[in-house]
Amino acid sequence: MSSKRLYHTVAERIKRGIADGTYPPGTRLPGERELAQQFQVSRVTIREAEIALQALGQVIIKTGSGVYVTDPAERGSLVFPEMSLFELTEAQSMFESEAAALAARNIEDTELTELVKLGGVLADNQTDDMTAVADADKDFHIAIAKASGNAAVLFVVKTLWKIRTELADSPETQSKETSGAGYVGRVAVYKAILKALEDRDSSAARQAMLDHFRHLLTFLIDLTEEKEMQVVQQRSSWSRKRYLHSRSPGHSN
Repeated sequence: MSSKRLYHTVAERIKRGIADGTYPPGTRLPGERELAQQFQVSRVTIREAEIALQALGQVIIKTGSGVYVTDPAERGSLVFPEMSLFELTEAQSMFESEAAALAARNIEDTELTELVKLGGVLADNQTDDMTAVADADKDFHIAIAKASGNAAVLFVVKTLWKIRTELADSPETQSKETSGAGYVGRVAVYKAILKALEDRDSSAARQAMLDHFRHLLTFLIDLTEEKEMQVVQQRSSWSRKRYLHSRSPGHSN
């Protein structure tokens, strides 16, 4: 199991402990060493899990004192709601298209240079490192939000990307979207976004980002239909085998 998945699993187990009262509001969580022994993981993994829980508003880390469970009344607005990858992508489309329009007006030359470098990584069809591509993709979007010059926009975009990395089906979707036909569409979209930013054209930047997310939304719909078809085919295959078995010689009803 990857370290990323491991700390996420530990965080979920601690979160369940908070929900069922094992770790009541206001109390201090057991120390890193004790939790590491309890969950049979390293102290580094425990530390990563606690940081993730703090980002969710479940705990607060007090340097030199420990990690404390927050009051539910105080953490309500920080807890991410349940959502699908499709819903999240819709929200990203809304925020990031306007972030791109704002960035086209405010972007600095140094920020544009960095975006061109990230675009080069995304356009490299020679790499098999999908993690590097995924990281560059996230960095590309966040860099545009930063170039908007608006701290609130940057915070929202970062938060939406954080949620995206936590969704269970996101890694599989990322892998499929960045290969084959998805690769061709990705390169064209990033070139369009970069050109709009270079031209300082807000309308074109907004439209290019909208086109990017429309491509993703269409891809998600197609992927969902593909998965549903696979389920139907599996059920059909199972029914066929059961029927043939029931008709085989020597089989008694």
